[in-house]
Amino acid sequence: MKINWKIVVPVAVWLVFAACGFLMGTPAGLKPHAWYYFSLFIAVVIGLILEPIPAAAIGMIGIAIAAAAGLVEINMGKSIAWALSGFSDTTVWLIFGAFVFSMGYNKTGLGRRIALRLVKSLGGHTLGLGYAIAIADLILAPGTPSNTARSAGTIFPVIRNIPGLYGSEPGPTARKIGSYIMWTAFAATCVTSSMFITSLAPSAAALAIAKNITKVDINWLQYALGFLPVGIILFLITPLLVYWIYPPEIKVSKEIPVWASGELGKLGPVTRQEIAMIVLVLLAIFLWITGSNPMISLPYVGKNFINATTVVLVGIVLMIVTGIVTWEDITGNKGAWNILVWFATLITMANGLNQVGFVKWFADLAATPLKGFDPLMAMGLLVVLFFFIHYFFASLTAHTVAVLPVILAIGANIPGVPSAPFALLCVYSLGLMGVISPYATGPGPVYYGCGFIARNDFWRLGLIFGVIFLAFLLAVGMPWLLTVKL
Repeated sequence: MKINWKIVVPVAVWLVFAACGFLMGTPAGLKPHAWYYFSLFIAVVIGLILEPIPAAAIGMIGIAIAAAAGLVEINMGKSIAWALSGFSDTTVWLIFGAFVFSMGYNKTGLGRRIALRLVKSLGGHTLGLGYAIAIADLILAPGTPSNTARSAGTIFPVIRNIPGLYGSEPGPTARKIGSYIMWTAFAATCVTSSMFITSLAPSAAALAIAKNITKVDINWLQYALGFLPVGIILFLITPLLVYWIYPPEIKVSKEIPVWASGELGKLGPVTRQEIAMIVLVLLAIFLWITGSNPMISLPYVGKNFINATTVVLVGIVLMIVTGIVTWEDITGNKGAWNILVWFATLITMANGLNQVGFVKWFADLAATPLKGFDPLMAMGLLVVLFFFIHYFFASLTAHTVAVLPVILAIGANIPGVPSAPFALLCVYSLGLMGVISPYATGPGPVYYGCGFIARNDFWRLGLIFGVIFLAFLLAVGMPWLLTVKL
């Protein structure tokens, strides 16, 4: 029987860490059960990185062991309540519901139609084509929490057909137009992934972690407004930056609008289901904006908040009633249910690290050297650390769960660091950091593997655009968040 080293490594790390705590004692100020929980947490994170089995199963194993061993709550009744607490978290259901929304985009064909129509309108010039791709991603972003589904699943299949019209294929001819198209699509989706809570799945989980640690509660509208100036600037300049830094050989693309027109003709007229999907998406966005704004009074609701998850659940019901999706579609969507279990268990594990006192202990230890720094400088350095440490992670979710609680807790222990701006800067960076490597975010392997972007170019461009994105986040986003009252 062949031994799977990807299983052996996490288990070995867990046992070694636990054994060190048992034999040599736990660090001063940390209780034994907190160290044992930390040992299990590290093993879960390594498991998420190596992924010998599905990530959701790894999370389930982690909370099952912690609950059975009473590592967080010694009382077995309280222990199982803790283990299942993630499944009652509204952000988990927000993510699940938004995945169902993305099913509607795909099943109705609305996502493909939007992309093709923009390509038809703006694709006459290569730069215009870049903006068409970015705009298509932006339109889909508020209702598609998986940038993999949005970019790799909806945008990529459309734009993959374009380079061949000009004899641009993977290899020597890639730079004619294919390389520009693919990198623009990849960089643009990293920007749109930071623009809305519902445009990147880990963002909602990250906000839940931030709320647990810093007590900062951010709604959908506040989140969008907080990133607005950075988002507008990066969205507008990204296709142009790619055009300058990684220029296409072909500048004019007259055949592309003709091809897109032909593809639209194959789709036929807009269907009733597509219209229904448009209405539901606009309704959801309207309620996300107005329902989270205390200055706006809605009928029957008044000035009370409408939780974003409630909006998504209502949207799902309306999608079922209108026939956009069926209940069988939902129950058969393994990805949606998998993501629900995955994030529920990860949020529980992250909260457990805080509950046993490990986060506070480590934060006190790590914050000591930074206490002499200016608070804003310390905040900036922590955001930079959080951003570039992602080179060591192949999953935004694993990075969020493993690093965010510690970074936020360190910031909370430095006098003068503002909680809300700091938490938001970290969460906003999650989408942007996806650009730095081929494995940093879901769509990365698709664009890396398509063959249009040389391997060296991918790493070089990832670093260049990563630095640019982070620079704008700090130079524009930090002053904005310190000024605006969210």
